[in-house]
Amino acid sequence: MVEFNRRNALMAAAGAGAAFAAASPGAAATAAVAPAVAPAAGSRGRTAHNPLRVHIVLFDGAEELDVFGPLEVFAAAAAMGHPVRPLLVTSGQPGRVTASFGTDIAVPGAWDPGAADVIVVPGGGFKNKQAPGVWAEIQKGVLTRELRRAERPSLTLLGVCTGVVVLHAAGLIGRRPCTTHHRAQQYLKDQGADVRTVRVVDDGNLVCAGGISSGIDGALWILEREIGSPAATSVEALMEFERRGTVLRTGRERG
Repeated sequence: MVEFNRRNALMAAAGAGAAFAAASPGAAATAAVAPAVAPAAGSRGRTAHNPLRVHIVLFDGAEELDVFGPLEVFAAAAAMGHPVRPLLVTSGQPGRVTASFGTDIAVPGAWDPGAADVIVVPGGGFKNKQAPGVWAEIQKGVLTRELRRAERPSLTLLGVCTGVVVLHAAGLIGRRPCTTHHRAQQYLKDQGADVRTVRVVDDGNLVCAGGISSGIDGALWILEREIGSPAATSVEALMEFERRGTVLRTGRERG
């Protein structure tokens, strides 16, 4: 049996994709279900002086892996020298939050959504409306208000798991294609959302990842789309993580 080295193939495909893009700069994106490791368009001019600024929002009851999966991806990319700057933030005052399974997390600074290129919104606490988590954040209204204020074409929102419910409550999804944890899909469908049963949905400046560990896939996809395939595959190799499922790309261009 011949062993197929997936990451080497991806690196080769990334090089071929870059050559094709250079030869066809006017090629338009089309709606398609792409493999989760489809070649990225490029780094969008990111440099050490213009890094991809990723803000990961924390709140009491947030699911640990929804937070730390994407953080690991973006922080590992930064540690490897790629132009990425991740930051943990809250929609309130800096301090400490307690995640879903009791993890005590220090949040270093106040949130300035205008200083972000990507905002990651985790889920957590969907099952129990009386507990800390997404329902409490929706009821308080601070996070949803700040997300609405932050919305602009150049900002990418990454909803992870039931963090997509928060984005929908903020009025940022509407009938746009999305996905979420399988236990929350019917809820969003009942709210009129266009829920797709795939692991990651890329609708331009809105990217949604399904349940919990899918946040790693969503973060790797954004890293690939914004920085390039070599960055994403190197982080994937470091994490010993194999992406799976599909990325549904709707063809909507990011601003």
